[in-house]
This record gives sequence, C-alpha cells and structure tokens, in this order.
Amino acid sequence: MEATGEEEGEDAGGATADTPDPELTAQMGSYAAEVRLVDDAAGEIMLLWAIQQPTLARPNAFARQSSLELRLDACGHQLTICQSPSSMSNPGVTGAVMWDSGVVLGKFLENAVDLGRLLLQGKKVIELGSGCGLVGCMAALMGARVILTDLPDRLRLLKKNVELNVKGGNARGSAEVCELTWGDDLESELIEPLPEFVLGSDVIYSEAAVLALLSTLRQLCGNYTTIFLAGELRNDAVLEYFLEAAMENFLIGCIDQTQWHPDNRSRRVAVFVLVKKLDKLEYLPSSTDALF
Repeated sequence: MEATGEEEGEDAGGATADTPDPELTAQMGSYAAEVRLVDDAAGEIMLLWAIQQPTLARPNAFARQSSLELRLDACGHQLTICQSPSSMSNPGVTGAVMWDSGVVLGKFLENAVDLGRLLLQGKKVIELGSGCGLVGCMAALMGARVILTDLPDRLRLLKKNVELNVKGGNARGSAEVCELTWGDDLESELIEPLPEFVLGSDVIYSEAAVLALLSTLRQLCGNYTTIFLAGELRNDAVLEYFLEAAMENFLIGCIDQTQWHPDNRSRRVAVFVLVKKLDKLEYLPSSTDALF
C-alpha cells in the first residue's frame, strides 16, 4: 500500500524514513494482554540492556539470600519461604535461596489473575527449577493444580516450603513435588495430560543447561500450553543463546513491566511468555489475536 503525503510526514505519528517501525505486539497463549513479540535474539538483548540498564539497578530488591526465610504477602496470605544460605557455598547450587525474579514472577501471576488477564483456577501447572518453591506455591493458592520440580538434592527444602504454605488447607488448588532432571524423558504424571502452564524463574543461567531446558519445554508443551519465564539480566550471552535456540520451536513475547505487579518491578528482571509454534502458522497480530 502506498503511503499518502500525511502518512509520510512526522505529524502522522507513524513510522517514517528516520524512525523504526512500531513494535509488533500480540496476545499469546492464555495470557489476555498484548506483549511485544521477540523475533531477533541479538536485537532483544540490545533493547533490554539499553532500556532497563540492569547493571545500574539495585540487586536483591525483594529477596535476601543471607536470610533463613523470606516472608511475603501474596494471594491473601503471608507466605514463609525457608532458605538455606549455607548451600550457596556449594558450586552450582542456586535454588536453595530466593532471587528477585521468583518474587517478580509470582506477583506478576497474582496481578494478572486479579486483573482477569489469566485464569489459573483448576489448571495444571508445571514449575521447572522450583528451588524454594515460591512461584509454585503461589499458583496453588490461586487455584492451580501444581507440580513443582527440581533436581533430587533440592527436593527436601522444596517439600518443606510446600508443606508450610500449601498443605495447611489455605490453598484453593493443590501442590505436589516431583524430581525432574532437564533433558530426561518425562514421567507420565507430568505429561498425561499436558499442562496448561509451565513456569520458571531464574532457569536461564548457563549455556550448558539451555539445550536440556529446551528439550524439557518441548516435551511439556502442547498446542494450548503457555510458558512464563522470568530471569535476572545478568549474562547477556546466555540469554541471547537461549532466545536464539528457543525460536526454532517457540514464539516468544516480552511482557512489559507496566503489566507486572506495581510493587514488584525491577529493571534487573525480564519476563517472557512462550507458546509452541504450530505448523503453517499464519497470523496478523492485533489487539484481538491470540497466538498459540
């Protein structure tokens, strides 16, 4: 379509020869709000680091790794999440304490449910790399049937937090704990039926773990599964590697911070939504289209 004289001018408010095209947005999966589509991994990294400037933001705005427990008001309850700071001295162990991305993701989900953008009641949810279990516990309090997963040596603390925050009868949903090593074949309870949602916070931390993580995501995701991943912006190379590899099988969107919980926003964190690519998928993103 040819542009008219007005459309070519700066006053038209659209793209000109000197300005970039507007960001492409769409609704994705079961999340009923517009997100910015990610179609270039390197460009996304440049955008995130340029806009959010994570290295200048205060770390640990919502979590304290030195504390034995984290207390958080969420879903009408005060949650107590036990931590194991001493485990941080063991190489490669990060899941024994909370990080900001977990608090951000949990409160994002709570805010989305409160605003009617997301329905977790009665839905099957798998949390990957659950660590201390905050996000999965919050999903259970919002009515989901949650399976929290992690490596065998992380399950003791995870089970303790589930017992403390979910098993007391406060939850509208349910929570159970299951061992899961990324890349392995999945147990039937995880994939029969496939979950409606997959959650993960701070799971993109090492290039060595990316392919195994993606293998597990592919096994867990059907045509109607929505993935939410939150992570701290520490290593641009690792995140770029993940996004580039994930684009082979998934559509990816970045959720703007204006859609997060107003009390839990951090320039050091990004939240992504992913859905499985469908064969011969054709779409024209708009405010009424939802991509699966």
